Amino acid sequence: MENASNKKKIVMKTKEIRDLIDFIAGTGLNEVHIETEELKLSVKRDRKITQVIEAGAAVAPVAAPAPQPAAAPAPAAPAATGKPADSEPASGLVEIKSPMIGTFYRSANPESDAFVNVGDSVSVGQTVCIVEAMKLFNEIESEVSGKIVKVLVENATPVEYDQPLFLVDPS
Repeated sequence: MENASNKKKIVMKTKEIRDLIDFIAGTGLNEVHIETEELKLSVKRDRKITQVIEAGAAVAPVAAPAPQPAAAPAPAAPAATGKPADSEPASGLVEIKSPMIGTFYRSANPESDAFVNVGDSVSVGQTVCIVEAMKLFNEIESEVSGKIVKVLVENATPVEYDQPLFLVDPS
């Protein structure tokens, strides 16, 4: 019988995932394999999707930074997001967005307090939530300093790639 306390929970930070995707996109490589004592990671890339697969678990596919066809609006384009007026840059608020598909959690576990609440101040690099993808818990860090104005997603609900999670007043 295996002791549950001997199991390690592997957490990849959002920045690490983004850096890996950016590295692969920049090199033109179609496949990368990384292996450490705690983690085996295989990343395969095609023209439209970069998929990260871990031995025993997987991270959901993440859209590669590839140009979109002219007929479809580019979801990464800040001016063409199609979001409500209260999240547009004109309001002065900044969105913290999900870097992946998964399940949004406001705290590390059900007994813990939320990482951030409306009215809290956040700084760059501060963990604001977790997005779980295929049993891999990814800490999402703020890329802006400011005050949390609104939480846009309910706890324990699915989120999409590039979906706004929080509104922050950077002033």
